[in-house]
Amino acid sequence: MATAGLYRRLLSCPPAVEFASSQGKQLFLEAIQNGNMEGFYRLVSYFQTQSEPAFCGLASLSMVLNALAIDPGRKWKGPWRWFDESMLDCCEPLEEVKARGISFGKLVCLAHCAGAKVEAFHASHSSIDDFRRYVMKCSTSDECHVISSYHRAALEQSGTGHFSPIGGYHVAKDMALILDVARFKYPPHWVPLTLLWEGMNYVDESTGQSRGFMLISRPHREPGMLYTLSCKHESWISIAKFLMDDVPVLLKSEDVKDVHKVLSVIVTSLPSNFEEFIKWVAEIRRREDGGPSLSAEEKARLAVKEEVLKQVQETVLFKHVTSFLSNSCGRQKPISGDGDTLPVVAASVCCQGAEILGGKLGSSEGYCCRETCTKCWKAEDDKPITMVCGTVVNGNSEQGVDVLIPSSSGRLCCSCSSPSKYIRMHPASTDVLTVLLLSLPSTTWAGITDEQLLSEIHDLVSIENLPTLLQEEVLHLRRQLHLLKRCQEGKVDEDLGAPFS
Repeated sequence: MATAGLYRRLLSCPPAVEFASSQGKQLFLEAIQNGNMEGFYRLVSYFQTQSEPAFCGLASLSMVLNALAIDPGRKWKGPWRWFDESMLDCCEPLEEVKARGISFGKLVCLAHCAGAKVEAFHASHSSIDDFRRYVMKCSTSDECHVISSYHRAALEQSGTGHFSPIGGYHVAKDMALILDVARFKYPPHWVPLTLLWEGMNYVDESTGQSRGFMLISRPHREPGMLYTLSCKHESWISIAKFLMDDVPVLLKSEDVKDVHKVLSVIVTSLPSNFEEFIKWVAEIRRREDGGPSLSAEEKARLAVKEEVLKQVQETVLFKHVTSFLSNSCGRQKPISGDGDTLPVVAASVCCQGAEILGGKLGSSEGYCCRETCTKCWKAEDDKPITMVCGTVVNGNSEQGVDVLIPSSSGRLCCSCSSPSKYIRMHPASTDVLTVLLLSLPSTTWAGITDEQLLSEIHDLVSIENLPTLLQEEVLHLRRQLHLLKRCQEGKVDEDLGAPFS
């Protein structure tokens, strides 16, 4: 029986020039000599082929994020943190992207959520001169990259909308090198910048907006070092809506007279599974036979986490939250604190860690943490290090897992038999709730009618008064929350700006 299929497409030359052709090589050499291929080397090191016909946007973004060496903060496969198309799902379910592709605005949303610095422009709101300027900027540096969203028809190619990174620029010929992620269809090729600009001016029928381009660069510090929002749990949409829409209405309708009452209104109304929405990030690794030791990179990441935790616990808001939760123990069901003790946290994380290290992503229900033991020692710089060592059982197999625990105290007394000593020294419900409150937009509190209380709340949640590390952590969470809400409302293609409000 016959089987229908396609093997590549013939590249229309002109207007394109195939990268591997004699003319393409000459353009490449001349662009190198003029210093306009600096971004090419890192991009080509992580050049990938989209794994699905509609994954051009996801492949382009994961390629750029890896080229910029941005740490995704979560595992890809085995113990490795690495951006892959399958991990870019916080703004649109992968099955929907697989069926229909992804819009320009939602890809911008994904880049923000991944921790990149993004400048994005619809072609209708920009100019070819601006586009050329950004392409030249990134072609002379490896610290930023441009992803173009264009319609293939402008380049006399088959297909419709497409995303691909721009790998270089030839000034004299005014041509851009497209590193086409649909490598099964077209090879990398040079195209006139004017035609590429024409392709970006096509309107995307799914959004009613023109296509465009985005400039992606690495932030000066990795965001989300200790806390992150998760859209993995199915309830994230309702929780985001509660935080952004319902809390302001509740505060406006209730007669709140003090900070305790404000916290009571919010906490007693929190969805029961809100803790699935905001997480603190624990670092795991396989048990080392030669005894505990940390690499310089692990020490640096742990030090940042500990400093963020320390800064959270030094805020006045944290003291209010701690006092409220301790005085409301047993009555506020959304935050019981029962799972906050280090042995309970460690057992859960060790099971997740064994699952990740075993490359069996999905459910950790088959894993059981047989025992955990907390170890503490001093590093070369005399700084205390806390590590939970767990033995995880899955059927007939055992896996030793170590979890590095950020601690707010330098006076840990390590003993496997005294778990109570560790309560609240590591990230727990009190600081997680504190960070979540700090991350709410400033308009959340506008409904409070008592002016004195409103002024006090603004002082408590003002990011201007926060230390730099915590301020960056809060801004990252605030951006995540805002972007998730915009995705849920379908408004990401209307406003491409990074949310800071």
